[in-house]
Amino acid sequence: MKLVHRLNIAIFTFITGTAFLCTPPSKYKNFSTPQDRVNMTVSVLADDMMEGREVGTEGERKASEYIAGKMMTMGLQAKGDSSWFQYFSFVPHSPGQIHHNGDSTSMGMALVKEIRGRNVIGYLDNGAATTVIIGAHYDHLGMGDENSLWTGPKAIHNGADDNASGVSSLIELAQWLSAKPAGTTHNNYLIMAFSGEEKGLWGSNYFTKHPTIDLKTVSYMLNMDMVGKLNAEKALAINGVGTCPDWMQILPEIQVDGIKIVTSESGVGASDHTSFYLVDIPAIHFFTGQHEDYHKPSDDADKLNYAGIVSVTNYIQQVILKMDGRGKPQFTKTKDATPSSSDFKVTLGVIPDYLYSGAGLRIDGAKDGKPGAKAGLKGGDTIVKMGDYDIADIYGYMEALGKFEAGQTVDCVVERAGERIVLQVTFE
Repeated sequence: MKLVHRLNIAIFTFITGTAFLCTPPSKYKNFSTPQDRVNMTVSVLADDMMEGREVGTEGERKASEYIAGKMMTMGLQAKGDSSWFQYFSFVPHSPGQIHHNGDSTSMGMALVKEIRGRNVIGYLDNGAATTVIIGAHYDHLGMGDENSLWTGPKAIHNGADDNASGVSSLIELAQWLSAKPAGTTHNNYLIMAFSGEEKGLWGSNYFTKHPTIDLKTVSYMLNMDMVGKLNAEKALAINGVGTCPDWMQILPEIQVDGIKIVTSESGVGASDHTSFYLVDIPAIHFFTGQHEDYHKPSDDADKLNYAGIVSVTNYIQQVILKMDGRGKPQFTKTKDATPSSSDFKVTLGVIPDYLYSGAGLRIDGAKDGKPGAKAGLKGGDTIVKMGDYDIADIYGYMEALGKFEAGQTVDCVVERAGERIVLQVTFE
């Protein structure tokens, strides 16, 4: 075991349980470089001892206490129910939902007993009239729940990118903000680690219905979900830019480490920013893209780009700085770009490349056993037509998908390595 990993585990062991309340305030801030710190956070949260951090489990409890310990060391105020934690409970039914994979599927999950989870909430009070919410979900799939894409035997889904990466950025932003001198910012900051996101945005949804601050004072919300795999092109997806006119005024001005942004307008998506958009709060989601380890046991800490996480975090710092002093931003409604499960009678079973901005729908992969894979679709393919429908982008793809019936066979026109090929897809 590497020395840094041993140190990570030792610090985790010291912080978890009631012991975290005794952690010296300097422990986090003195841990070397930002890259060391994000690596440390991911290594702890994505370790096997967390058992996949599924909501309502012992792994979730351990992870939440670790995060609370981090918040405490930075001098944040506890802003949960009466502590760092805000508790919520749900009785899940069939949770057919769209996640980062784009396709909608009905999981057929039977009614189960009540699940109790908890958000972790800290507050940086700068005496301002308005508050910015910065969030990331910390839960994952445990041993592989109904959202797992793994077809092998039961295994721990560590969720390093999804979403220990976002939590590491969240903690680094909190450290940066807590170190700013008094009077240098026009906002307070609510730092939130959500649970239950993987089950259907449970934690963030609960918070917006049971807020621990006055939501009327909230300026905007920033959400980091899967920011651990910045690619060689340094493409960063920012979703929800239509929720406020300010976003597209400031984002093109920001230059950090060669990052190139790919934007989408809709405030409704498969992560926690959606909960805030639905209560009329401007909200955006930062995302470095889909990959073959998504929702599988292979989403491990050694797969991440830690320098990339720091670059994304530095980019978000610039967003915060540019929004500071602009006053409370105007909220705007957007077109809902994410259909419900009832809009689809079929699935193609592909993983869209959300960072692609050209014509058509480029995919990162096709799921084994699904119609797309059976037809021969591969990662890197760009779908430009299905049946009679031209595919201009992901929205055109989703619109077309809603037109087909199970059992129907159609031609799928794909661009692959500079050539157009026609594959026959039979929908299920």
